[in-house]
Amino acid sequence: MSSFTDEDLDHYLQNQVDLRHRQVAKSVEDVQKIIKDLTAEVSSKDARFQSIANSGVHNTSLKDQPALVSKWAALLRGRCAYNPALQVLTPTLYLISVPLRGLMGYKQRRARQWRYYTLSGSRLLSPVREPEKVYQWLELESFVNPSQEWHDANMIIEGDIVPAKVVNVFKEHLETSIKTCGLANKVSMLESVGSVVRVAVETSEAQIEVELIPTVELMNYWPKRARWPRLFRRWPSAERARCIKSFGFNLMATSNYHWLQSFSRADQVLMSNIDEDGGCRRKCYRVVRQLKEDTLLFWTCEKYPCTRDWRDFRGCVLRLVHKLYKCVSQHYLRHYFVRSHNLLKYSNRNELDDVAKKINSFLDSPGAYVH
Repeated sequence: MSSFTDEDLDHYLQNQVDLRHRQVAKSVEDVQKIIKDLTAEVSSKDARFQSIANSGVHNTSLKDQPALVSKWAALLRGRCAYNPALQVLTPTLYLISVPLRGLMGYKQRRARQWRYYTLSGSRLLSPVREPEKVYQWLELESFVNPSQEWHDANMIIEGDIVPAKVVNVFKEHLETSIKTCGLANKVSMLESVGSVVRVAVETSEAQIEVELIPTVELMNYWPKRARWPRLFRRWPSAERARCIKSFGFNLMATSNYHWLQSFSRADQVLMSNIDEDGGCRRKCYRVVRQLKEDTLLFWTCEKYPCTRDWRDFRGCVLRLVHKLYKCVSQHYLRHYFVRSHNLLKYSNRNELDDVAKKINSFLDSPGAYVH
């Protein structure tokens, strides 16, 4: 069995992980500028869609909440160079949430139980299926003061804001904006996967596939289904957890009828302070992520897994991969916040078994991969 030392891991970080970071950073900069200009053009055509420059702490809905803006800025000061709307899934695949405007004063209410409509608005004899645990319906009446533009049959059916219809309107504006912005040589539409709009963006480094998802950013509200995990006694502190909850969550238009609950702001703050207790979580996470992209073709388990001692770099990496192997081999990966939801529920089981074999090969001889 070929093993490795902490020094081997540090060398791997410097020569592989840091190189990846520098390459990705340049592509991120290019993509941010192009998508910022593109979404600003979309916003000029339809004010319900905002530029990605207005995401997160810059969202126009936060103008009347200076305390929240100040708290958010203080937590991330000097720690986050990327636009909060952008997530790097792989070096050539990004996800960007496009913030929506005009939906103010959200309060989760008990939604009516059944829906009997199609996306075209016609009547069904049997109801549309209920949402999964991390999805929900979204009714216009859930907002205290929605702008008049949202009372639009192109987006609303029987009082529901329908994600597939929102995406269709956005896609039409996007196709037009690519031409009016003179970006046809840099941005091209790709075939949609489900309700997700996909574009290819040419950068100085590579062609990047970007998923653009209209998103409702809900501040100062934490969903009832999202229970804060009780895995940690020291990290994060109860005060930090309360602070993170105040930043709320997002609802993303990724399916036809139901909105996906996203906790990207909570993720961002947790990751920015992940080693405040003196641990090496961030280094472990970066190593495992790089191994995934280099050879193993697996994805990380939980961003903040529970292990015994986060100061043992080598031991933490191995325990993290062992935990990952257990999740993949059992076809069960628990959502960090919505603990009853299995993130692998709809994954192909044969593919998961193949991934488990690759992880097991790493565990048999980890030094061969790190060296």
